[in-house]
Amino acid sequence: MFQELIAQMAREVEKLTYELNVTLPHEIRKAVELGDLKENSEYKAALERQQFVQARLGQLTQRVTKLANIDIAQIPADKVGLGSRVVVEDEQTKARERYELVFGDAGELQDGHVTMGSPIGRALQGKAVGEQAILKLPTRVRRLVIVELHTIHQRNADELV
Repeated sequence: MFQELIAQMAREVEKLTYELNVTLPHEIRKAVELGDLKENSEYKAALERQQFVQARLGQLTQRVTKLANIDIAQIPADKVGLGSRVVVEDEQTKARERYELVFGDAGELQDGHVTMGSPIGRALQGKAVGEQAILKLPTRVRRLVIVELHTIHQRNADELV
């Protein structure tokens, strides 16, 4: 799971590094050749893109470092944590919902994915099967009971089989 995410970020870093070191300098040179930099929209656009790419590279580097430092052994094996797949039942409606807790930088979230920092992610963390998670929303409070739990440890063992 983490290796996949790190690989995805590494591909983005590679693409952005190429853009920063090859594509953008070429565009800036071309814009400078057009003259009058005060009125040159191509030049301004290339500089703005260069700043954006530099900022994004900084973010990605920081996130890859955080991901690489996550110790899976520190994630509880019997409670909801990073990488857990959980089924909850709303106490009021009896409706069941499935969630997978993912790292905040998982890129595009798939249906059912929630980040650890989201309100529902924070409510579910540290809960075991049978425990109640209280989700405080602006309009109401939801009480969710954990009915199924597959932690990252169980998932890793299943994937190895």
